[in-house]
Amino acid sequence: MAIYALPRATLDIDLLIETSSLEATKRAVDDLGFTVKAAPMEFHGGKMHIHCVSKIEPGTGETLILDLLIVTPAIKDAWESRKKVEWAWTNQCCLSGRPDPPQVLSQKRSGSG
Repeated sequence: MAIYALPRATLDIDLLIETSSLEATKRAVDDLGFTVKAAPMEFHGGKMHIHCVSKIEPGTGETLILDLLIVTPAIKDAWESRKKVEWAWTNQCCLSGRPDPPQVLSQKRSGSG
């Protein structure tokens, strides 16, 4: 379920973070079991930087992927226009007030688009 309580065809979790938060975020998610780390990736001529960490669920063996997307000049407007949304017991910052994902983040990791 997405934060908007609508099902989405997604297989991973995307978090947009500033570069200065990268190491602290990696430490925090490591404590949650996200210990499988991939090499950093760049797309669109270096306009998008992604650090991928994964967690293998005990019992099922399923892999949960967490993509840490770094705020770069190409997506800084999305970061600066994020909105707080009440969800569960807390407020979350979202890039869009609509259920459809922002254009930059909806492009496939394969580099298409």
